[in-house]
Amino acid sequence: MQPKSKINLAIWIASTCVSVLLTSPASSDVIMDWNAKAEAIGVEKQLVNVPNARGQAMLHVAMFEAVNAIERRYAAYKLNLESDRTASKEAAAASAAYGILLNLYPDQKPDLDTALAASLSGIAETEAKAKGIELGRKAAAGIIALRVNDGGDAQESYRPHGKPGVYVPTALPIESASGALKPFVMTVGSQFRPKPPPALDSEIWTRDLNEIREIGGRTSTKRSDERTNIARFWFLTGPRTYNPIVRQLALAKNMDLVDCARLYALSSLTAIDAFIAVFDAKYTYNLWRPISAIRNADLTANPATPREASPVGVTPMHPEYPCAHCIVAAAISTVLQGAVGNEVDISLTSSTAPGATRKWTRLQDYSDEVSNARIYAGFHYRFSTEVGKDMGRKIGELTVATQLRGAVASAQSKP
Repeated sequence: MQPKSKINLAIWIASTCVSVLLTSPASSDVIMDWNAKAEAIGVEKQLVNVPNARGQAMLHVAMFEAVNAIERRYAAYKLNLESDRTASKEAAAASAAYGILLNLYPDQKPDLDTALAASLSGIAETEAKAKGIELGRKAAAGIIALRVNDGGDAQESYRPHGKPGVYVPTALPIESASGALKPFVMTVGSQFRPKPPPALDSEIWTRDLNEIREIGGRTSTKRSDERTNIARFWFLTGPRTYNPIVRQLALAKNMDLVDCARLYALSSLTAIDAFIAVFDAKYTYNLWRPISAIRNADLTANPATPREASPVGVTPMHPEYPCAHCIVAAAISTVLQGAVGNEVDISLTSSTAPGATRKWTRLQDYSDEVSNARIYAGFHYRFSTEVGKDMGRKIGELTVATQLRGAVASAQSKP
């Protein structure tokens, strides 16, 4: 027989190990892994920005609702889920993510089954795991129910402008129905709709059209090589322009699973509403792009805006005003500043500029570069970038002020 002291020591070591396993913080990797899975599906399916951003908002809100229900660290988004603290957060997050993505992309079931098995494989087969899986299923079902008939499946119905019998290009613009999508944070898509763009004979119009004519042309001699590189870098749009930054900041701040889920959820919420708001405005005002304005400048009766030129890249297929890239970057920047502050150490690569890496030490600089890039590319007038940034800031501020707030702050704010 072993001496009593050794037996007691063995019992103490075993109980300590169990305690450590039960109290060690849940890993945030599961949030990032499922974000990467959603990104891969978006790339494979070549999703345009709003369907992609809508799906990722549903994904990350469902994961947040699931893991936050276990700890109640923050106010819920809209679900009233019940759980106890013994449920596995990793299992809850993985199950919620799987439920959302399977609903959105049922053809991906084999790959999603594999991803779910991988997420759950490292979790012991206990009641905690079972509780987490069931909680995740409820979170996914709840978010899916909230988005039923939200306009996400609306058909494009854009009507080209022209005269009977006169040819117009047959490639229809994209996202014409996206401004009518039910927002996640805003009350309506038009909540931050800006004033109309400046008149074609105004000082602002003349100034900004001539600026983009000089530096946004394909063969411009006034645009530096650095600015040309920046323009091409930011041909990349959508979630791939901000998800890597969210990931870097979550890692830099050593966020646990709940805080990481919240950061991704806040970012996804503000991004989708920024897209909704900008497409509401774009198709309300239907302003022509610089390539059209410059090639038809003689039609405006403004002698200060001559006719000529082509932009650096292929102009996006939707109206000009306001700048979509600008509103999204500003909204993301505002939310992230609210979470971690303005001073950062972040970088980004782009599939449209192989080998290039952009770096920033301030989130505001990241946002400003996006706006300038659209001018350098010949895609947007300066007034449009400024309006887009202002809209993005407002949407970001609304998201920070109203969504997923600390439980204490949320309770105090109620009447």
